[in-house]
Amino acid sequence: MGLSGRGARRLWALGALLLAACSSGPQYKPVDIPNVPVVQAVKQVWTQALGPVPATLVPAVLANEVIVVNARGDLQGVDLNAGRSLWRVTLNERISAGVGSDGQRHAVVTSGNELLVVQESKVLWRYRLPAQSFTAPLVAGQRVFVLLADRSVLGFDGATGRLLWTQSRPGDPLVLKQAGVLTPVGDTLVAGLSGRLVGLNPTTGALRWDAPIATPRGTNDLERLVDVVGPLSRQGDELCARAYQSQVGCVNAVRGQVRWTRTANSDDGVHGNDQLVIGAEANGVVVAWQRSSGERLWQADRLRYRRLSAPLVTPKGIVVADSGGWAYLMSLTDGALLNRWKTDDTELAGYPQAFAGGFLLLNRSGRLAAYQFP
Repeated sequence: MGLSGRGARRLWALGALLLAACSSGPQYKPVDIPNVPVVQAVKQVWTQALGPVPATLVPAVLANEVIVVNARGDLQGVDLNAGRSLWRVTLNERISAGVGSDGQRHAVVTSGNELLVVQESKVLWRYRLPAQSFTAPLVAGQRVFVLLADRSVLGFDGATGRLLWTQSRPGDPLVLKQAGVLTPVGDTLVAGLSGRLVGLNPTTGALRWDAPIATPRGTNDLERLVDVVGPLSRQGDELCARAYQSQVGCVNAVRGQVRWTRTANSDDGVHGNDQLVIGAEANGVVVAWQRSSGERLWQADRLRYRRLSAPLVTPKGIVVADSGGWAYLMSLTDGALLNRWKTDDTELAGYPQAFAGGFLLLNRSGRLAAYQFP
């Protein structure tokens, strides 16, 4: 199995770094892309300089603001309409995962394995976690939930920080140093554990259902690594997700029933709409599957051999960015390029995110920018 440089950086042995950023397979040079005719305009409406951010950072997008944190621990809310800072808290902690927020409480995980919950510009409580976390905490229903790198999920009382429950699944010795899946669906907490999506009772942590996206196979630890990676695509009660370098599949989150799975090879998640599921493969090929059946509808080779972010599906097209700081808008019909623009010279932290009226791109340099379609 070939492993991209980005993928190698994301492999983690519990307690020690397993592999340096190197590739186990041949490297190919991307084909130059000439000037792309602008079929669909994209307008930058504001930009904010945050300072360098963790690779695993996923901002929390709310109705009117986005909550972000940089690597130094400067937590702030940014107005989605104007891009101005609304409030700021200096944590003086290096951050490994975040941000989770319900608009009142904001949660991050430090590189020292502490969960910090902030309310009204001060740290409300903190909790020493038993393992590292690279997934943004989930703040919902007066609780805070954390997915740890050792494939365990913890539930806390949001006001006091009291540990309510722990749910764990014994897994393979390797885990990914990147964001996994932790999301609410109705009254169920859905988490990605190994190659499975599991539904948990958010009050007790009890298992409600277990749906395999991929099953570990292979003769060594690396080949058997099938963790579910974020982001996922939700439409109503249906969740579509990717298992690392193995499968893409869709699950009914009420019954815990797997609708379909298809072989796919990448270390980033998927996005979609009510018709499509879109993913970027490890070789830079962008693939569209029919949401209802998993049938492959098209694949676009124009970005082959570029390391791509997870995509964002919008009504105007598919937004994706490469590791060199270029962003692309692709057709929903066949993946043709509709636009291309330079953000900066660094890859994205997390992945493109939508807000009402546009989308956000956050580069590793800390450049947060909002875009709209005129």
